[in-house]
Amino acid sequence: MTRSWSKFLFKTVPIYPLITFRIVFGLLMLFSTSRFMYLGWIEDHFINSQFQFKYYGFEWVSLLPPFWMYIIYVVMLLASIGVTIGLFYRISSILLFLTFTYTELIDLTYYLNHYYFVSLICLLLIFIPSHKYLSVDTKIWPKIASTRTLAWHINILKFQIFVVYFFAGIAKINADWLLNALPMKIWLPAHDAVPFLGAIFSQTWAPYLFSWVGMLYDTFIVFFLLFTFTRSLAYVLVIIFHLTVGVLFQIGVFPLVMIGVTLLFFSNEWHQKNIQRIKRWVTTNNYPAYINSKFATRCRNVHYISQILITLFVFFQLIFPLRYLLYPGNLFWTEEGYRFSWRVMLMEKAGTALFYVKNPETGREGVVDNLEFLNAHQEKQMSFQPDMILQFAHFLGKKYKLEGQEIPEVRVEAWVTLNARPSHLIIHPKINLSKVQDSWKSKSWILHSNNY
Repeated sequence: MTRSWSKFLFKTVPIYPLITFRIVFGLLMLFSTSRFMYLGWIEDHFINSQFQFKYYGFEWVSLLPPFWMYIIYVVMLLASIGVTIGLFYRISSILLFLTFTYTELIDLTYYLNHYYFVSLICLLLIFIPSHKYLSVDTKIWPKIASTRTLAWHINILKFQIFVVYFFAGIAKINADWLLNALPMKIWLPAHDAVPFLGAIFSQTWAPYLFSWVGMLYDTFIVFFLLFTFTRSLAYVLVIIFHLTVGVLFQIGVFPLVMIGVTLLFFSNEWHQKNIQRIKRWVTTNNYPAYINSKFATRCRNVHYISQILITLFVFFQLIFPLRYLLYPGNLFWTEEGYRFSWRVMLMEKAGTALFYVKNPETGREGVVDNLEFLNAHQEKQMSFQPDMILQFAHFLGKKYKLEGQEIPEVRVEAWVTLNARPSHLIIHPKINLSKVQDSWKSKSWILHSNNY
């Protein structure tokens, strides 16, 4: 079994799909970064921010001064270009991973599954030599050029795409999504003014149709992309599905990203044919149809280490999304183990969080104006996510302590609704949150409701 796994990973295959992936992903990152800068989101997300919510374990990631935040995005822009054209590829891929992941880790309220996906792809590209064909690097260093690569360089990317889709699909196998068509019953009628599709969205059967189609699509689309006789139809479905999602939901360039990266599943011949068209006016290099001897020797030298690292990565990607099984209660209510598990657009959740700060010396208690410290997006996301509520409570406790008080008592009255059900308290309003510490353990301070 180990020998078969090793053969599967380290056999040589044509490099062409990898080159298409590099160019398409690089262009998408270039577009996404340019769009972020053009829309003024550097200022909105970071420059004008007083407080940032942190990922557990990454509290040390802090916001840089405004000038350096602009520099970060300029570097990200240049790194995207470097990856696209294969210029100083290794350096470009490292910088792209570091800059993008850094900006993702600054504020938890901006978490999206596709940001996590992009970070993982950027990380993988550091170790995948997708610059050995049709790149500026091969003009500078012709000896690195090759039309062959190792199978794992392509298959690990296919695997990561599979993980995104498959876990998103099985996450939809629940009563609310399939039997109650929630939250589709909430979302679709709100888009009844969309040309052509609006008439469908207003039908009573539409939420059920979209819920079931969404589950089936996510669960099985990669399997259809893998087989030649279903691949073309499957890719048409990829385009239709993600364009529809793009119309319905404001999720940035994620639909374009998934449309672009799934081209990886097309045949070597398809990629070679299209790459040759580009090559005619980009380069005149002659590429050896083999992996050069130095590269092959290096691969043999790191064979066992690479196999172990790849296996660990695959194992982690399969196990980590299932960690929610270790926690009691409704995952959608507590959100313990929810993030980084590819649960894409699964619920409609909203809340209001009213914080009270009490001086233990005088007994005086006041109500906090959240918008004094948070922007509208941060307050919205914080109001229904328990770990963010706890973070903000700790921030308030430290702030008022610095004003000369004893450690103040901070409590919250947080009412949350899930999929349009009646609102319920998510945290006991009498608990002093300034004394509660977050951890990987189950959050016993979250109230569980029979309705959730």
